[in-house]
Amino acid sequence: MKSAYELALERLEKQGIEPPRDEALDEETRERMAEVKRKAKAELAQLEILHRDRSQAPGDPAAAAQAEQDYLLERRRIEERRDRELEKLRSG
Repeated sequence: MKSAYELALERLEKQGIEPPRDEALDEETRERMAEVKRKAKAELAQLEILHRDRSQAPGDPAAAAQAEQDYLLERRRIEERRDRELEKLRSG
């Protein structure tokens, strides 16, 4: 699944607009961006592990469907927060 940021970059590319490059940023900003990415990756990994554990347990199909929905919403929330923080750092 692609993040909102990746989808936005694809749209810009289709319009002929060059995507922002991280090389143009100073070292401190790149480090802060890397930290944001690491934090989001860790949160997503933790969420994935919890989701896998819950989905393997036998139970009510309706509860399983709700758990899947909750997982997708939480994943999207983490990705969107990461993308917002990265965009904020890119724009200064």
